[in-house]
Amino acid sequence: MVLFIVLLAIALQVFLTAKKLSPFLSLLIVAIVAGLALKMSPADLIVSIEKGVGSTLGGLVLIICLGAILGKLLEASGAAGQITTTLVNAFGIKYIQWAVLLTGFLVGIPLYYNAGFIILVPLVFSIARRTGVSLLYVAIPMAAALSVTHCFLPPHPGPVLLVNAFHANMGKTLMYGLAIGVPILVLVGPGLGKLMQGIKPGAEKFLSAPAETGYEKLPGIFASFFMALLPVFLISIAVLANAFLPEESLFRKILAFTGDSTIALLITVLLAIIYFGKTTGRPVKEIMVWVNNAVADVALILLIITAGGVFKQVLTDSGTADYIASLSSQWKMPPLVFGWVVTALIRVMIGSATVSAITAAGIVAPLVLAGKASPELMALSVGAGSVFGSHINDTGFWMFKEFFGLSLKQTFLSWTMMETVISVLGLIGVLVLNNLI
Repeated sequence: MVLFIVLLAIALQVFLTAKKLSPFLSLLIVAIVAGLALKMSPADLIVSIEKGVGSTLGGLVLIICLGAILGKLLEASGAAGQITTTLVNAFGIKYIQWAVLLTGFLVGIPLYYNAGFIILVPLVFSIARRTGVSLLYVAIPMAAALSVTHCFLPPHPGPVLLVNAFHANMGKTLMYGLAIGVPILVLVGPGLGKLMQGIKPGAEKFLSAPAETGYEKLPGIFASFFMALLPVFLISIAVLANAFLPEESLFRKILAFTGDSTIALLITVLLAIIYFGKTTGRPVKEIMVWVNNAVADVALILLIITAGGVFKQVLTDSGTADYIASLSSQWKMPPLVFGWVVTALIRVMIGSATVSAITAAGIVAPLVLAGKASPELMALSVGAGSVFGSHINDTGFWMFKEFFGLSLKQTFLSWTMMETVISVLGLIGVLVLNNLI
């Protein structure tokens, strides 16, 4: 019955979207209907809605707003154009997908998906405009790189969480993750990007205005790359500091603070305002117009993402994940396949990759502790399952849809397809590796 209700909720969301109702309103309606159908009391449902708003905005609002501001500063100052020109000259239009793929891979290792996505979106738009290629031709390699690092590669926070849950060896997990993730990335990124280049967005909703011209001076190439990648550098340094410096070290605490995603973006935005103000000769008042426009551009996107987070929270608090867990205990299948299936089901039901991975880890951990599966491969199997079938209850689905101006159908055909392919290939890679080691 629980699965039937969730499927009906998804169908209702598709129906309301087809009727052109705002995704923000339709997601809230669907969340309320699903919660009541799953026998949540009105009081508990209201608490769950408020919790969903708080948890979603708490983790995203500052990152998205600061990332949008940084993107607008890079765009309006001409820095994004400098970066794009350099990449195009270095790789050529023929190999521009590989440039985006490599950039996404490097950015994705230390960052959660949402932060990496926000940092790279301006680059994707800039390259698409500069080269004239389809938006998804370069967006898919970027998104695929971020998803693969999320599944398979510590020190990304997701795999690290699973490594700790299964008491796996971090070095082995990274080695196995590279052996599985790199071939998947090479196949999926450029391959699906070419396959989906015919999908044309209805409207480019973010950074779609042409870059301004006529500056007194354009930013230098080094400065442009530096400003774009400074958040990644600060976060990566914090990861290394946490790994190698003593816990009581003051230097480690300072680096951990500056390496927080929000703080790293804030530092970069402030430096960008100062630097780009000087290079373009624009007064602070005019640069603040860029800042305000950037926040206005993402306001509706934030609301839609938040509503998706509410839907996810209602499904979580209604006991959907617990139901899947109890159901899964009755299945008989190989441990690594079992770990992937459980994670994938929870992911489809409640939306969050992180929550599905954490929940599944608790379910399959006894199998690992009993020695029935390699802890490193189980971490990768659960990681692969955590990105399966992303759809309307996942905030990542709505970010991809709204930033790239796609219809619901186009998002299923691009984003959902990409995530599912990565997940299935990840399971295949884990099983192949299990037979080789």
